[in-house]
Amino acid sequence: MMRGPSSWSVACRRPDDSIAIERHPLPTLAQRHRWLKWPLLRGCLVLIESLMIGMKALMISANQALDEEEDQLSDKQLGITMGTSIILFSAIFIALPVLGTRLVENLIDVSPDGKLVSNLIEGAIRLSMFVGYLLLIGQFKDIRRVFQYHGAEHKTIYAYENGDELDPAAIDRDYSTLHVRCGTNFLFIVLFLTIIAHFIIDLIGPTALFPRIGLRLLAIPLLAGFSYEVIKLASRNEDSWFFKLSMLPGLALQRITTKPPSLDQIEVAIAAMKAVAQDIDNQGDGATPEAPVA
Repeated sequence: MMRGPSSWSVACRRPDDSIAIERHPLPTLAQRHRWLKWPLLRGCLVLIESLMIGMKALMISANQALDEEEDQLSDKQLGITMGTSIILFSAIFIALPVLGTRLVENLIDVSPDGKLVSNLIEGAIRLSMFVGYLLLIGQFKDIRRVFQYHGAEHKTIYAYENGDELDPAAIDRDYSTLHVRCGTNFLFIVLFLTIIAHFIIDLIGPTALFPRIGLRLLAIPLLAGFSYEVIKLASRNEDSWFFKLSMLPGLALQRITTKPPSLDQIEVAIAAMKAVAQDIDNQGDGATPEAPVA
C-alpha cells in the first residue's frame, strides 16, 4: 500500500499471478476544516485515517484473494474488525501493563512516592509486550510475507525518492528495508513518550487504578499527534546527527517488522507506487509517499 498527498493505492497479487491495483482519494476532512491541519491535531487525524485506510486495504487484499464465487468482505465486517482491534489494543497494551505494574509494585514494595520507578516499570512491561508480540507473530508464515511486503514498500519508496528507475532487481540491490517515516518508528516513539506522559499524569492525577487507565487512554491522541510531528521533523532532517541517533531504536525495531522481499513482491510495491506517483509529482517538492503501519 502507498499513500500520497491526496490519494492512496493498494496493489495485490491475485491467485492467477496478475496484479490487481486500486487507487482511492484520501478523506477530505482536513480540506473542509483547515484547523485539523494544526500541529498535534493533524497527527491525530492522520492516525485515524491510517487506521481506516489500513483496514480498507486489508479488506481489498482479502477480497482479491477470494474466488468470485466466494462471499466478499463487507464494510460492516470491516467496522466490526476495526472496533474489536481497538478494544483489544487498549486492553492489552494500555490496561494490562498498568495491572502488571501494580503486581510488581506489591512484590518489590515500591514506595507510593516512587512514581518515576512505577512508570519505568510500566513502560518496560509495555515495550517488552510490544516487541514480544512482533517477534511472536513474525513466526507465522502469512505474517512473515506481510513483513516482506513491508520491506518491498520501503525499498520502492527509497528508489522513487532518489529518482531511480523502478526496476525490481535494482531496487532490491541498492536500497534498505528500513525507513525513517515507517509506522513502526511512529509506534516506538508513542511507546517511549507514554513513559513521560504517564509520569506527569501520575504526578497530578488520581492514584486509583481505573481512573489511571482512563487517563492513559485519553492521552493516546495527544501522544499520537506529538509523535507525528517528531517523525515529520525527522524526515526533513535525516542528515542531522541528532535525528539519526533518535531514530535508531525505531529503525532497529523495523528489523522485526520488515524482511527482505522477493522480486515479485517488489513488483507489487512498484505497481502501488506508480498508482500514486502522478498524484505525488503534481504536488511538487516535499510530497512523498508514506508506508503504512505493519
